[in-house]
Amino acid sequence: MVTIKKDFIPASNDNRPGYAMTPAYITVHNTANTAKGADAKMHANYVKNPSTSESWHYTVDDSVIYQHLPIDENGWHAGDGTNGTGNRKSIGIEICENADGDFEKATANAQWLIRKLMKENNIPLKHVVPHKKWSGKECPRKLLDQWSSFINGISSFNTPPKESSPTYPLPSGVIKLTSPYRKGTNVLQLQKALAALHFYPDKGAKNNGIDGVYGPKTANAVKRFQLMNGLTADGIYGPKTKAKLKSKLK
Repeated sequence: MVTIKKDFIPASNDNRPGYAMTPAYITVHNTANTAKGADAKMHANYVKNPSTSESWHYTVDDSVIYQHLPIDENGWHAGDGTNGTGNRKSIGIEICENADGDFEKATANAQWLIRKLMKENNIPLKHVVPHKKWSGKECPRKLLDQWSSFINGISSFNTPPKESSPTYPLPSGVIKLTSPYRKGTNVLQLQKALAALHFYPDKGAKNNGIDGVYGPKTANAVKRFQLMNGLTADGIYGPKTKAKLKSKLK
C-alpha cells in the first residue's frame, strides 16, 4: 500500500475547471521532468500555481502519491480539447521520472493506484490508456514501447503464478557477477525478461543495453527485482528469482 496525500488545487485556479465527471477511463502520463527533486511533492506545488494551465488527478513517485483533484471533477491533461473524452471522462495519472528517484518503483506504485481506481470506479482494464490515445503525443514516453507489459503488470497482480511466455524464456541454473563477465544466450534471455518488467536499465543505450553480458548493470537489475519482490537482494539469478520472474511474466 502506498500513501496517498490529498493536496488539491485551489478552487479559484483556472486549471481546476470544476466540471462534474464520472470517470470512464484512466489516462497514464510521464512527467517528462528528469531534474533531481522533480518528485510528486514538487509537481503538487507546480500544479497549484495559479499560472499553471494544465491539471491532472494524481502524481506518483517512488515513495508517495499526491492527489490534486477529486476524481468526480475533470482536469486538463489529455490534450483533446474542452469537451474531449480524455479531458472530461478520464482520471489523469502522472508518473515521475526524476533523476534521483526510482522509476521502476514509481511505475509499480502507479500500477497499484490504477488497480485501486479501477476497482473503486468500475473501470475496465481496456480503458487504461496512454496519453497518446487522446492527442497523439508520445506520452507516457518511457512506457509506450512496453505498454503491453505495463498493462500486464496491472492485470497480473495477486494472481496465481503462470508459466512464462514463450517470448521470454528463462534460463536455468545460477548466473552471477564473475570476472570475466559471463556472456551468452542465457544472459540475453534474462535481460529481456527483466526489461519486459521495467527492471533493465540503460534506456539510452543501443537495444536498451541488452547485450548478453552479465555485468554490473545486469546484476543491479536482478538485485532491484529481488528487492521489490521479497527475495534476498544479492544480484544472483537462481531458482527462486526464476520462479518469481515466471510469476510476473505472462
